[in-house]
Amino acid sequence: MNPGPARALPGGSAPPAAGGTPTGRAGWHRRVAALPLGYLAGLVVLGLAHPFLPAWRWTAIHLLLLGAVSNAVLVWSAHFAAAVLRAPAPARRGAEAARLGILNAGVLAVLAGGTVDRPWLGVGGAALVFAAVAAHLAALARRLRRALPARFAVTVHYYLAAAVALLAGVPVGAWMLVVDDALRPRLLLFHAHVNVLGWVTLTVLGTLLTLWPTVLRARMADGAVRAATVALPPAVAGLVLLGAGVLAWWRFVAASGLVLFAIAALLALRPALAVARRRPPDTFAGWSLAAASGWLLVALAVDAVTLLSAGGPDAAAHRFDAVLLPLLVGFVAQVLVGSLSHLLPMALGGGPGPVRRRTALLQRHGAQRVVTANAALAVFVLPGPPFVRITTSLLILAALVQFLVPAARVLLSARSRDRAAHAEVADPRPLREAVDARPFGGVAAGLALVLVAVVAGVAALRLSDGTPAPAAATGVVPTGHTTTVAVVADGMRFHPDRIDVPPGDRLVIELTNRDHRRHDLVLDSGTKTARVATGGSARLDAGVIGAVVQGWCSLPGHRQAGMSLRIVPTGSVSAEPPAGAAAPHLDAMADPGPAFAARDAAAPAVPPGRLHRRELHVREVQREVAPGVRQRLWTFDGIVPGPVLRGRVGDTFEITLVNDGTVDHGIDFHAGAVAPDEVMRPIDPGQRLTYRFTATRAGVWMYHCSTMPMLHHIGNGMYGAVIIDPPDLPPVDREYVLVQSELYLGPDGEPGDLVKMQAERPDAVVFNGYVAQYAHRPLPARPGERVRVWLLDAGPNRDSSFHVVGAQFDTVYREGRWESRPADPGGAEALQLGPAAGGFVELTFPAAGHYPFVSHVMVDAERGARGLFEVR
Repeated sequence: MNPGPARALPGGSAPPAAGGTPTGRAGWHRRVAALPLGYLAGLVVLGLAHPFLPAWRWTAIHLLLLGAVSNAVLVWSAHFAAAVLRAPAPARRGAEAARLGILNAGVLAVLAGGTVDRPWLGVGGAALVFAAVAAHLAALARRLRRALPARFAVTVHYYLAAAVALLAGVPVGAWMLVVDDALRPRLLLFHAHVNVLGWVTLTVLGTLLTLWPTVLRARMADGAVRAATVALPPAVAGLVLLGAGVLAWWRFVAASGLVLFAIAALLALRPALAVARRRPPDTFAGWSLAAASGWLLVALAVDAVTLLSAGGPDAAAHRFDAVLLPLLVGFVAQVLVGSLSHLLPMALGGGPGPVRRRTALLQRHGAQRVVTANAALAVFVLPGPPFVRITTSLLILAALVQFLVPAARVLLSARSRDRAAHAEVADPRPLREAVDARPFGGVAAGLALVLVAVVAGVAALRLSDGTPAPAAATGVVPTGHTTTVAVVADGMRFHPDRIDVPPGDRLVIELTNRDHRRHDLVLDSGTKTARVATGGSARLDAGVIGAVVQGWCSLPGHRQAGMSLRIVPTGSVSAEPPAGAAAPHLDAMADPGPAFAARDAAAPAVPPGRLHRRELHVREVQREVAPGVRQRLWTFDGIVPGPVLRGRVGDTFEITLVNDGTVDHGIDFHAGAVAPDEVMRPIDPGQRLTYRFTATRAGVWMYHCSTMPMLHHIGNGMYGAVIIDPPDLPPVDREYVLVQSELYLGPDGEPGDLVKMQAERPDAVVFNGYVAQYAHRPLPARPGERVRVWLLDAGPNRDSSFHVVGAQFDTVYREGRWESRPADPGGAEALQLGPAAGGFVELTFPAAGHYPFVSHVMVDAERGARGLFEVR
């Protein structure tokens, strides 16, 4: 006979102490429960503030896994181990408190080291985490060795295996902070899989053996203990194969290990499914645990496909993002929140009345919260517009807040030690009636919230992305016949690009996208397709054809790059497309006014550490580029040029590109030598890509968007500079960075004109993105100071010849080579650079005065490539 869950299974309500006061165990759980809740609260704050924080994604992952989850695992695995082994909790918890203290000191050190790029602080933190988990492992093993034989001892075996997995994963995570570029993708795959599947998933599988029947208030399924016992060895074996496979990059071995682990998980979860069939979940905790198990199986399936289809460890590491989100949010976070919702009220004790009240508080609006979180996550992980991803991510955060607020209230009420409340008589209603009386209303509310979020995101996209106005249709006598034509989008062209149709026929176009970027087809008659992803197709009914119809891809720059077609009635001739709006007038001599603030040209200092992590967000912004002239620019982090990055030879840069725009974008760093296939690929709106390179050579290097038409993306603002200092670079008094580029104006407030770019007809040539800004806001210096000016010609088309009027360069460094130094007898008057070339010059000013600097391609100086040094 199986014992009743409320009496014998861990997680059931503890008997109240005499007089209804909290037990010592309740006081302990009240104190330690604040730890994971605090990390979860930090996760909410990070989610709201992430646009302003560096490396926020890495921080979010470690706040959840290393902070919230690891604290919960240490606390509750000790609790469950004591329960299943029938060992009383110790009267003093000094050793357990010490382990938690060491763990959290390590977690905070890891978070600080990774956030501010202090690798050895992170390594020290990892060592503390390792020590805490090793001590936890030893304590569990000691308790198991001393205990009498127990029916549910297999749960502790799962905890031991999970702790060993983390002890393998933590050193690899620390190693990644200092490792070279070639090994890092393999280490990342090992670290992520072993920690999430080993430390977290094995702990969950072992706990669900007894927790799941308790949550459902049902009897355990026959054979559940045997299933858990049988499942553990293949789960461990699968984890070993997976770890070895990703480290050696034997992808079939890795995928086989993952499949074996998934089979073991299914075997362990099968009894839980049998229990759920008899007694379906009816509380927030039950629904959350069930949904989390489903996300785990989905993530494992996607992970196996990703590993098998990846051409190498770099590709597998980049594609792991598709696995990480459902695994962390759908599985890990949901298991944690669901488990705590059930465990906290009972662990805090105090008698049936307080336990029931706390349970009802934590389970309130349970159906709505579960549906909101899971439906929003499902929408988020699907390809979709960035605004929809923003609104659904906010819903997920809101669902987490809906748990954190009542959880904080539960802890505060338990701390108050209200004796009258603890002595309250239990509510005679069944628990299922006390926690969620109308779940179907909650389901409807949750779905409605997600629907509103999707509609709001689509509306925001429509407001930010205009479509061409349709041309007037021309009447013709219909023939009643339909002509169907297959059109393929490939290589930034439509094939065929001319469609001949008998006059009066109805035309149906079957569009297939074989290109590696999204496309659509818009006709000037007003009909259009949706944006079609790579490998996708769409069907467009062009209507009855009686006149020439123009068609094009509406994504910015694609039409100008040649992605257009014509539909021509047989016997007709083509027509020219309508002319666009005129570009605004630009006066290169105009004063921008007293409120104007020039781009800070001061060079950034070399950051500490040898690993530099940064997120670059693609943002489409309207900016003034000359007095009274605004353009819609595509930017890195909202500025043109993008942020200046700096390091030394041997430094590693880990740049995560996040596409917050409305069209596909990519990135190319000239400062690193890497295979372009994966890291330079275009990513759709809402997607992210991690680009990692090690700087092996000094110089001033360009980075830019790698998406075709590249000319349009660079010409519309997507470029920046990476400075890699030459070894033993001497210090100077001042350093400035000037990036020369061209402006090709489109209509006011619209993107630049690709036709002008192709014809090499710039409206202006500028330093740091604005016409003659330093002529109105001079760069300061003092007589006799040594000034270094870093220069990059971002182009995309014009050469630069940098010259300072009234001064001479005693130092010239161009394209990684010293051309002159102060001890040399000669000097230089100009630094000549072609597009994508860089270098620096050094000079001293002999006396106070105003020293103009220009590109000595004089037509470009008059177009705006000029400024002043103000020497006082």
